[in-house]
Amino acid sequence: MIRSVVVGCGSYLPERILTNADLEKLVDTSDEWIIERTGIHQRHIAADNEKTSDLALNAARAALADAGVAVDEVDLIVLATSTPDQTFPATACKVQAGLGMTRGFAFDVQAVCSGFIYALATADNFIKAGQAKTALVIGAETFSRILDWTDRTTCVLFADGAGALVLKAEEGRGDNSDRGVLTTHLHSDGRHHDLLYVDGGPSSTQTTGHLRMLGKEVFRHAVVNLAEVVRETLDAVGMQPSEIDWLVPHQANKRIIDGTARKLGLSTDRVVLTVDRHGNTSAASVPLALAEAVKDGRIKRGDVLLLEAMGGGFTWGSALVRW
Repeated sequence: MIRSVVVGCGSYLPERILTNADLEKLVDTSDEWIIERTGIHQRHIAADNEKTSDLALNAARAALADAGVAVDEVDLIVLATSTPDQTFPATACKVQAGLGMTRGFAFDVQAVCSGFIYALATADNFIKAGQAKTALVIGAETFSRILDWTDRTTCVLFADGAGALVLKAEEGRGDNSDRGVLTTHLHSDGRHHDLLYVDGGPSSTQTTGHLRMLGKEVFRHAVVNLAEVVRETLDAVGMQPSEIDWLVPHQANKRIIDGTARKLGLSTDRVVLTVDRHGNTSAASVPLALAEAVKDGRIKRGDVLLLEAMGGGFTWGSALVRW
């Protein structure tokens, strides 16, 4: 059985840091209010001349270097983003050109905060189908560009960044002892559009608007949907929560992350948490958290990782990976 094995990871965070104290000067909020409700202390904001493709390109180069994989080995780039450089072409194609990659194919996927899980599942299926042997999977966002900086309920949450993984096709035994992506599960429910969206768009107003969110409703759905997809994922491979070494969740809100860990019976020392320093970087949050935990040595070869996320749409999904 062909598995998609993770052979490298990388990340990139913009240099500028925006603290809660900085936000107190911009909008009616406080450090205490933000930390109590979200767990966020600071976040990174892209420079005026930094585009999503720039962040993605830096993360991609770091992942390829970590993997020891040359650009001319890459068959596929799947880039998850809700903040592309422009309506078209795909930001993935700009990354492809920036890397000097002249073979294979590249495209974007858009599932908001679930985007990286969708991108990972997509690349995994291309590899399992034999249509690619090496894939670069990226999550990159410049959410600061779509925030209403007068709306204290949203502008304190979101931030910018990029993370990337390199996948390679390897033969496995077809059981849970294999390294690589063991299973992925994706869901969506478009009835909840109005709870989390960006107003405007090329086919309606011809301009991009601002992020709008009904936070309490999103929180309620997140807790239920993430718990269900986690159960679905473990049931699919016959594993128990106790067999998970690390939960690597979408970094939306510390309360949601804590709630998911409790439902799994996981202690906080088995959860990768970066929301306090990164904020919610949407499709970039899972690969950013993963890259950090790999770099500092927490995640080791053979560990079982549960990745999960939920975003606007609603979309949600999970992936179980043996490192």
